[in-house]
Amino acid sequence: MSISLTLRRRASRKASIAKLAAILSGWYFLYWVNDKFWDRLLFKIMGLTPESKVGSSVRFFFYDSTKIILLLVGITFVVTMIRSFVTIERTRAFLGGKRKGVGNVMAASAGVVTPFCSCSAVPVFIGFLSSGIPVGVTLSFLIASPLINEIAVGLLFTMFGFKIAAIYLASGLIIAITAGMVLGKLKVERWVEPFVFANSMNQTAEFASPNYTLQDRMRLGFEEAISILKKIWPYLLAGIAVGALIHGWAPTDFFAKHAGTSNPFGVLLAVIVGVPLYSNAAGVMPIVQALHDKGLPMGTLLAFMMAVVALSLPEMILLRRVLKPKLLATYIGIVASGIIFVGYLFNAILH
Repeated sequence: MSISLTLRRRASRKASIAKLAAILSGWYFLYWVNDKFWDRLLFKIMGLTPESKVGSSVRFFFYDSTKIILLLVGITFVVTMIRSFVTIERTRAFLGGKRKGVGNVMAASAGVVTPFCSCSAVPVFIGFLSSGIPVGVTLSFLIASPLINEIAVGLLFTMFGFKIAAIYLASGLIIAITAGMVLGKLKVERWVEPFVFANSMNQTAEFASPNYTLQDRMRLGFEEAISILKKIWPYLLAGIAVGALIHGWAPTDFFAKHAGTSNPFGVLLAVIVGVPLYSNAAGVMPIVQALHDKGLPMGTLLAFMMAVVALSLPEMILLRRVLKPKLLATYIGIVASGIIFVGYLFNAILH
């Protein structure tokens, strides 16, 4: 009887592994084919022109909506499965109060190596809090993830060498770590939307269990992914719609004229212009390169790029779903101050 039960369990586990592999492969295929599908449908079949403002905006909306929804569901699914192995107490002990400041350093460092914009970081943010990680530590991750961009590091290394790239990386880390520690001391938990803490995952410390089967963990992942998607999808689509409407309208000529070296407020102007836009660092790089060719200083360009990536209006709309207005305003103020500081620092260093 025990041998038969063991064989059935092994067969069930193999079937679950095969199912998980199929799910992950299917997700990767959808993510990989996303741009090709919309390019063919919109430009080949429907006849829209990719160079036109209408074609560019429509493509932007459908492509980014699909991409971010896939990221949201995929990240939540994987993070939930991982967290089902780790108890809340163990996670809190690892990143919590016993290692004051160390958790902020580790979270900010994790934010540096994650290729997420604020939209994509939201499910990870929810996952951190649901696992019992303090808000201040979590915010260090949320600030570092868009503020310190790997593409910017590569650009600075290529153009100016290791020293300048290292200064950018270090200054961004200091901002994220310090901000997270300060916000942690301010007890900003009351400024996080209640549903984040009320997730089914943190209702009990027994969420994580070594007795779960792989099928159980996949079920938890699906349930959490669908639950979060239902809560934030209107904000998600609204944010992307705003980005689509203004996509392709970056005022490069105006920017080059008014944000040059002769204007001491050029960095501030760069941040103001960048906020309404929406793109990832790769998407904004052609604009950055064009403005650099027109003579804009690197600090101003970095401020512009970081504002687009970390403070765009569409992304703030999405973050509003998990952060109450006071915390969102505080977050914006800290990130904006960090961006402006980095912009002026680099303009001074490279002058």
